[in-house]
Amino acid sequence: MTTLKIHNIESAPSEAKPLLENSQKAYGMIPGLHGVLAGSPQLLQAYQTLHELFTQSSFNEEELTVVWQAINVEHACHYCVPAHTGIAKMMKVDDAITEALRNETPLESTKLEALRTMTLTIVRNRGNVSQADLDAFYGAGYEEKHVLDIILGLSQKTISNYTNHIASTPVDAPFEKFAWSKETVNS
Repeated sequence: MTTLKIHNIESAPSEAKPLLENSQKAYGMIPGLHGVLAGSPQLLQAYQTLHELFTQSSFNEEELTVVWQAINVEHACHYCVPAHTGIAKMMKVDDAITEALRNETPLESTKLEALRTMTLTIVRNRGNVSQADLDAFYGAGYEEKHVLDIILGLSQKTISNYTNHIASTPVDAPFEKFAWSKETVNS
């Protein structure tokens, strides 16, 4: 187990201080992930920018949740799965969607299941998808822009998931009740 420093506004590099102040204003706290990312102000800025851009993408709240959580679960991120469970609740996403994603069981909506499948195909194959994969995705009602938006979400999640693995970032108090581990799902 490794750890990285979790910065607060006082300990953060000067370029990260305003970014952490923005996190404090937006969330009423500085998420532990943001505190770790502050060790590289550029990485924190990249993460915050990617998050903002992804939330402005072509996906609705349910679809954002599917992409985020499919990646979080695939990457076995102990921090992001609980955080995005809480975020999904705040966005009023149906708990059945969140639970299916957390438990790696099929989603009831065939369209959302196609989104999860394409997301996992991109992740597992490092972007090497077949025309048949794309055709199935498009057949579920998605378009080329959605493939590209998945890549945007994956960019954001790669930063957070990998950082949390290396840092062993503790789950923030508001999300502790949504604790999750890959071992629990697969046992």
